[in-house]
Amino acid sequence: MKPPNRIPRTATALAFVTAVSAAFLAAPGVPTAVASAPGDRDVTAELFEWKYDSVAKECKDTLGPAGYGYVEVSPATEHVQGPQWWTSYQPVSYKIAGRLGDRTSFKNMVDACHAAGVKVVADAVINHMAAGSGTGTGGSSYTKYNYPGIYQSQDMDDCTSQVGNYSDRWNVQHCELVGLADLDTNEPYVRTRIAQYLNDLLSLLVDGLRIDAAKHIATEDIAAIKAQLTNPSAYLKQEVIYGAGEAVQPTEYLPNGDVQEFRYGRDLKRVFTSEKLAYLKNFGEGWGYLPSAQAGVFVDNWDTERNGSTLTYKDGANYTLANVFMLAWPYGSPDVHSGYEFSDNDAGPPNGGTVQACWTDGWKCQHKWPEIQSMVAFHNTARGQSVTNWWDNGNNQIAFGRGAKAYVAINHESSVLTRTFQTSLPAGAYCDVQSGKGVTVDSSGQFTATLGANTALALQANSRTCTGS
Repeated sequence: MKPPNRIPRTATALAFVTAVSAAFLAAPGVPTAVASAPGDRDVTAELFEWKYDSVAKECKDTLGPAGYGYVEVSPATEHVQGPQWWTSYQPVSYKIAGRLGDRTSFKNMVDACHAAGVKVVADAVINHMAAGSGTGTGGSSYTKYNYPGIYQSQDMDDCTSQVGNYSDRWNVQHCELVGLADLDTNEPYVRTRIAQYLNDLLSLLVDGLRIDAAKHIATEDIAAIKAQLTNPSAYLKQEVIYGAGEAVQPTEYLPNGDVQEFRYGRDLKRVFTSEKLAYLKNFGEGWGYLPSAQAGVFVDNWDTERNGSTLTYKDGANYTLANVFMLAWPYGSPDVHSGYEFSDNDAGPPNGGTVQACWTDGWKCQHKWPEIQSMVAFHNTARGQSVTNWWDNGNNQIAFGRGAKAYVAINHESSVLTRTFQTSLPAGAYCDVQSGKGVTVDSSGQFTATLGANTALALQANSRTCTGS
């Protein structure tokens, strides 16, 4: 708690809180997003640092037709100036006035994605504000601990040193993450002001929220903020990085919504680079992970591809096949990361976030790689089906079915694999969505196929005929 000699809050800030609270909480005509936990289409394309105009086009051209259920967009707040990607995570105000687009472009993006059948998850930075001082991307002046019209020094936590002891809960949740001004989310004013920002996003019909740095916010504070949302059942995905023996654990946050399971990507890197795919037979809850129904999973994201804890686009077949496995395996709701080439870990997006076309100007567009994109429909078709007909060679060749709906084989070895596979699929013709070649399953559920080194094969009930075959 703060000492009694608090700085008086400005009348402007108090008036703003009162007015906005009344508008959101009392007006019956305020639109709210139809936001819920992931449904039949729960694969998210994480379009990291894409401008909102580019996201809108990609929803129509690729994400909707491919079967992606969600697109996750980078933070929609005014932030510190600078070309680095992490400037997006240093908010100056809650205006939608950042590098990636203004309020109009953000709303147009949401509408375009909805028209394409894709829901929108907004990455929300609510743990902290920017460090330093200056003028933000939307023209707002600020100094650390003083953000006119929003927060003043009394709205910050007392600890002004950096987080440095993850075995100490108080240190993790009250000190400053990499020196950023830490909001005191235990205070009613701060909770209400954050809720107003999130409600503003919901008023633009955002379907879900990813809570950045949730580990550094007490779970009860997130619950209190969530209770003030115009749609308290809005889909939440919380970033809570697991650390063995740490004071703050991901399971604490499950009552609020989904939690990102960071062990998933870390373990996939280890298995695909130095262990055996045969070990994946009980991957998920059998490895001590979060409950599948509330786990957000990924092969990589923008942080992990830079800190080396997971596979990245630089890892070739390891990376591609790990994504194929993730989309085939029944654990968690998958995020497919889609970013850009980098050698400098701080480098911001090419063209300021404008994507002229995939695979140009450094944009990697992993969500559109044929081996990955084809597995989105596979994932949707197989949803709810248990693993059947598991096979492995004791090393790095595996295959398994998803009931009578789908079947996948992965050859992560340097030699060719030729085998007769046993499935639970109905007899008939299928298209291998990995190669685009036809496969025939006989009356006993078997087919014979050859997989080249470091390739996969994937059959699913809704893809029976290959185009042109």
